[in-house]
Amino acid sequence: MFNQDDRAIYDSLPEFLAVRETRVEVKQAGFRTRIIIVASTLLDADEITKTDLAKLYRTRWNAELDLRSLKQTLQMDILRCKTLELVRKEIWTHILAYNLLRTIMAQAAKEHEIDPRSISFKGTFQTLEAFQQVIAMHSEKNSEFRWVVYQLMLDEIASHRVANRPNRYEPRRRKRRPKPYDRLMMPRNEAKRQLAKGVRDN
Repeated sequence: MFNQDDRAIYDSLPEFLAVRETRVEVKQAGFRTRIIIVASTLLDADEITKTDLAKLYRTRWNAELDLRSLKQTLQMDILRCKTLELVRKEIWTHILAYNLLRTIMAQAAKEHEIDPRSISFKGTFQTLEAFQQVIAMHSEKNSEFRWVVYQLMLDEIASHRVANRPNRYEPRRRKRRPKPYDRLMMPRNEAKRQLAKGVRDN
């Protein structure tokens, strides 16, 4: 059900929305998609051309990479909390950590005058882990010393670069084979109790 704020936002929306559909042909070798239809509210075809929309649509891949960083590097692929409230907190904690990492990457990029997207997210994560003990050991030092350590950390983060491969394509296949084990179809504690009683898996 709508609350009052949702209803106010909904009522403020126009009755109709003009949308521009642009047909884009993909000619890049190795790409699976050949024709895409980009829907946009950018209606002026002279100001925003078909090529502009195609380039903008292509940058959506960054969203996929960001989700991969959250799910794999920050290990949000499996949520471990059991209650709805704790799951919400777990998700927001991951998002907070992600934004903090991106902020540090942006600072390192600014210091070295490079594109923030050219810095490795995983490399930044690993660098922060490596510097964690150093920062903890010298937390009582003066601000000038801490600033030197921080600058060294930014330098190290900026050194972890990722290649710019805009036309990269890969087969959509898994290389590693699954392990030859059945799936665990009961709570782990119950399965361990059965093993302790001598009950063998079929």
